[in-house]
Amino acid sequence: MGSEEKAAIIFNATFVRPAKFYLNGFSNIPHVKYYYVFLCFVYIMTVVGNGLLLSVIYLFKTLHTPKYMIVFNLAFTDLCGSTALIPKVLDTFLFDRRGIVYEACLSYMFFVLFFTSMQSWTLVTMAYDRFIAICFPLRYHSIVTKPAIAAMLLFSWIFLLSAMAFMVGLIDRLSFCESVVIKSFFCDHAPVYRLACNDISLNYMVAFSLFIIILCIPPVLIALTYVFISIALSRIASAGERLKAMKTCTSHLFLVAIFFFPFVGTNIAGLVSYIHPNARIINSTLTQTIPALLNPIIYSLKTEEVLNSIRKLCKRNRLSNTTLSKR
Repeated sequence: MGSEEKAAIIFNATFVRPAKFYLNGFSNIPHVKYYYVFLCFVYIMTVVGNGLLLSVIYLFKTLHTPKYMIVFNLAFTDLCGSTALIPKVLDTFLFDRRGIVYEACLSYMFFVLFFTSMQSWTLVTMAYDRFIAICFPLRYHSIVTKPAIAAMLLFSWIFLLSAMAFMVGLIDRLSFCESVVIKSFFCDHAPVYRLACNDISLNYMVAFSLFIIILCIPPVLIALTYVFISIALSRIASAGERLKAMKTCTSHLFLVAIFFFPFVGTNIAGLVSYIHPNARIINSTLTQTIPALLNPIIYSLKTEEVLNSIRKLCKRNRLSNTTLSKR
């Protein structure tokens, strides 16, 4: 680092902010450029898949239902979350631009963590939809309405925006008078605030509280809904009806598994044993990128309504192309 890069901005001789942070992820990994190419491919497919799903839901009025409002929200947050993370990771490490301005680092942190949080709570909203559909089928259309789902999603957006803004804003009260090297692949919250040389207890308490709210409470709530769903299904006499009801849940359960298990597994493994920093970083990047890639594939291939809408869209395009060629 040059003397200019080490320069810090000092406020009232109390708060010391670095001009830049330096990201130290993906160090000493052989053939790491192949991994960056893989991430680039994941991002392109994520944009294509989620863009297609968003377009299909928007274009077909038959999909303008409470259930697909939730799917639309998930696809949108997946798209935004991947866009917030992957291009910057590639720019940082593939082109070796590891320095990031202090303010840009905090913005980067905010958007990545916010969209990850929204993905988590959107999966809870999906579980609520499945719970009402199976446990209270006769009242489903009176309970799960467009205004009700819109209110739930809007509350999640407002609450999580406020919570993330508060958590990231607390970093402004810290002084960074020693190391400015972040041992992560993006401006992650814990690796940043732990670099501070003044009291970080408030940052830790807020981070721990939000960790519980975002990554612990959602899977517990989802598990509870499936306990009630299992009880409701056990009371259905026909095995065919039980199978049909369970099929509506398999896509959601798969999304929940690929989103929560790696997050929870990495954190538990980190508590009980040592994980090599590179292994943790690769696992974390996959955890934050692969679910966004798989979500539209699962909903496109497992949901008959979406498949039919895509077929109609392709048929409509073929007809319009044929009409244009005849002219």
